[in-house]
Amino acid sequence: MATKPSELSDADMIQQGAEAKIYQGQFYDKQCIIKERFKKTYRHPVLEERLTHRRIAQEVKALLRCRKAGIAVPAVYFMDTCNNCIYMEKVEHSLTVREFIQQFQPPYTEEDNQILRSVAGKVGSILAKLHSNDIVHGDLTTSNILLKSPYDIWEVYLIDFGLSQVSHLAEDKGVDLYVLEKAFLSTHPRTEHIFEQVLAAYSKNYPNSVEVLKKLEEVRQRGRKRVMVG
Repeated sequence: MATKPSELSDADMIQQGAEAKIYQGQFYDKQCIIKERFKKTYRHPVLEERLTHRRIAQEVKALLRCRKAGIAVPAVYFMDTCNNCIYMEKVEHSLTVREFIQQFQPPYTEEDNQILRSVAGKVGSILAKLHSNDIVHGDLTTSNILLKSPYDIWEVYLIDFGLSQVSHLAEDKGVDLYVLEKAFLSTHPRTEHIFEQVLAAYSKNYPNSVEVLKKLEEVRQRGRKRVMVG
């Protein structure tokens, strides 16, 4: 088991995934989130170091590219390549879209649907802006999208760009939407009409959406064939 770097001795681990550990800590006078990419012992040490450094740099570049484009993402405070850590802004007074949707229980009232459609529209709009700048997130789930209060404003943040890439290909953007759709519908049953609003807002705000949505349908078909074949 990987040991905790001494630099993170005062930080509290709040989450662990397959690739990284997430801590809450302090960067000078600011509360921050620290993402530590831990080493994979099954890889050759030299290859592991190169891959980890490249992925950290790739994630930081994606965050900076988003901020330059006016897409709401956490600010990067510091990149520690010695300990494979990224120190970034903690988005205060926020909750994930997953947590937000789970506050509503089906069957949804018309008021519930109105609120959820509003959130879906905001999500679709920010994804349109993301893809307009040729940024593919790579791991879109409702847990990687934040809503920041006050919730009547619906300020949407995107987080966790560890699998992101720069691509102008409609195929890559279609897969991005497919990943979100699969995560959305498996986590939030009976919300197909809400996800349709995500796509409607995406289409409205992204000039090249026709090609991307066509690719999305192709990816869906491939997914269905895999399920049928087993």
